[in-house]
Amino acid sequence: MRIWDEKNETMSREELKQFQLEGLQKTINRIIRHNVTFYRHRFDQVGFNIEKDAIESIEDLSKLPFITREDLKESYPYDLFAVHLRDVVRIHAASGDVGITGFTMEDLKSWSRRVARTLCSAGLDEDDVLQIALSYGLFPGAFGYHYAAENIGASVIPTSTTHIKRQLRILQDYKSTAIVSTPSYILRLIREMKDNGINPKHLSLKYAILGAEPWTDDMRREIEENLYVSAYFHYGVESVFGPGIASECREKNGLHIFEDHFIPEIIDTKTGKSLPYGEEGELVLTTLTMEAFPLIRYRTGDVTRLYLSDDVCPCGRTHIKMDPVKRRYDDLIVFRGINLYPYQIQNILKEIIQDEPRFRIVLYRENGDDLMDIQLEITENIFHDEMKVERRFIRDVEHRILHELGFEVSIRLIENDSLPDGELIEDKR
Repeated sequence: MRIWDEKNETMSREELKQFQLEGLQKTINRIIRHNVTFYRHRFDQVGFNIEKDAIESIEDLSKLPFITREDLKESYPYDLFAVHLRDVVRIHAASGDVGITGFTMEDLKSWSRRVARTLCSAGLDEDDVLQIALSYGLFPGAFGYHYAAENIGASVIPTSTTHIKRQLRILQDYKSTAIVSTPSYILRLIREMKDNGINPKHLSLKYAILGAEPWTDDMRREIEENLYVSAYFHYGVESVFGPGIASECREKNGLHIFEDHFIPEIIDTKTGKSLPYGEEGELVLTTLTMEAFPLIRYRTGDVTRLYLSDDVCPCGRTHIKMDPVKRRYDDLIVFRGINLYPYQIQNILKEIIQDEPRFRIVLYRENGDDLMDIQLEITENIFHDEMKVERRFIRDVEHRILHELGFEVSIRLIENDSLPDGELIEDKR
């Protein structure tokens, strides 16, 4: 079984702990050298003197404060950068209206190598043809897989999120052996194949590497049984570099976190207290090798568990494992691989109706496709006697959300004061 970076992916726990300590010390020194005022202020708040208080062990990480998505927003655009802007060769946006992230040339090389691990752990090599059905644009996800595939010598087809019929035709004609996408998009692809009488056994597809939204083992089985592929979880956080944080190996019993690049922690989301291995909590990540955009104790909001066994995984990798992420602690919505917060929809509605909207977001899955309804209470600013005017209003709101947020929704007008208080999101998926 091939391992992309055998030296670092199979190092002993003792070697790994020392490697992490040195990486953490380098990150702190980089923050000091480039005088990142954001971190200086946060460290001062918890009484940590960045020049005098030494980091002598990984356990000293607990002395440092957490970083949150709100901090990323407040530091927009460049207050968290730890290099001069002239050294930043790439800038991407993080979805969910969080902010931006930057990359030095070495960051890009490191990112490519990390994501190459994800491809290799699924079984891909230089003989494969990888179809990337993720959106190319300000969000970094698709680019990480693009570079990684080229790194391992595989052929790349950057289809992005093209029309589903064209995606399928390319899958057939180009003889793709692997696809990277969201699970909901693959389920749509399967439905399209069934509707058109296409036999999946006639495809060359062998692997599906899926993520960017929560999914389950039942969905994995459905995809594998209908496409005759081996499907793998991968994990990334766009504000921490997109993909390339953790991925499944061929054993499919947890995702290996790349501990030579990240220090993972699990905390109680209410108290911030660290939790032991095996307990469910919020995943916290500290970057060790990022030059432009280092993050210390970043609270991802993702709920998972960490597992550390005395027995080495049969694949040979020694890095700690995490469960696939099935849910979050905050009100972030992951919809068709896009992250958004309810306030983004609220701001659009408020601007259109010139009033504070009362609404609820309903998420559900139909024929494998993620769908969103927005239930909007009728007010004086919305009510119209003419059905034609009302339909135009609904169409205008749906178009505005599609234009600004990048996905389709259905607006449902409901009676005033009919929504329960405190239930802004109803997720039926």
